[in-house]
Amino acid sequence: MFEAKIDVALKKTVADPQGLAVKHALDSLSYAGVEEVRVGKVITIKLDVSNPEDARARVDDMCGKLLTNPIIEDYTFRIREA
Repeated sequence: MFEAKIDVALKKTVADPQGLAVKHALDSLSYAGVEEVRVGKVITIKLDVSNPEDARARVDDMCGKLLTNPIIEDYTFRIREA
């Protein structure tokens, strides 16, 4: 059994309105020095496969087909034995 943690974020070239709203809120709470906020998501998947290479291949395929929008999002992931 393996666990994948997938980090998904908007590409740098895509505007992040949620990040901008968080930045404005932090500014209004007097948190000085915050230059930029980008908001993303983390997806956790448990996989019943026999080796980490299979887990990596399956997660990469899932990300490309369903879990992310490759036009506007980037992703990275890490696999660990669960």
